[in-house]
Amino acid sequence: MTAYGAGSEITALCGLGNPGQEYAATRHNVGFQVVDRLAQAYGIVLQQRKFKASWGTGVVAGRKIFIVKPLTYMNRSGEVVVDILKYFGITAGQMLVIHDDLDLPIGRIRLVPKGGAGGHRGVSSIMEHLGQQDFPRLKLGIGRPAHGETVESFVLRPPYPEDTLAFNEMVERGFEAVHTVLSTGLVAAMNRFNRQEQQE
Repeated sequence: MTAYGAGSEITALCGLGNPGQEYAATRHNVGFQVVDRLAQAYGIVLQQRKFKASWGTGVVAGRKIFIVKPLTYMNRSGEVVVDILKYFGITAGQMLVIHDDLDLPIGRIRLVPKGGAGGHRGVSSIMEHLGQQDFPRLKLGIGRPAHGETVESFVLRPPYPEDTLAFNEMVERGFEAVHTVLSTGLVAAMNRFNRQEQQE
């Protein structure tokens, strides 16, 4: 076990995406969108100082939490994530990474306690810089290209018009899932939301 051994409670919420307005509405930035929704709901002001990230702190469910959006571009997300964890003494197991997932159908979500990167460059970067993969994630389904696009092009575009409603509802359900993680713990949230997804 590394210095980032598993923690008992989630205290850091890290949404993945790319900085810049041109990427804001794209599928790859759904992690940023959920974090923005969290910041709005919890009244947390995001700042850009000390780290190459948009980040802030607040109190949720009686404890201090950190909200982070790396601004290093997706494939270098791990650089700033590790800096923040080290600086504030947060373990990898106390961090929930929120990111898009090609292997989940559009609109589906899944909470997992750990696992591989599944080809996601942001998650791969975090694993590389942490030296491990034992950190929880909230995966947000964006599906696969349906009109012959490359994966690279697909993730850097907004959802198809027919998928927009499901995408927006997923952002809201992602927010609810994170709130449940903070309120009742990861296992209870997994039992609730993963089961709901299976039933649907």
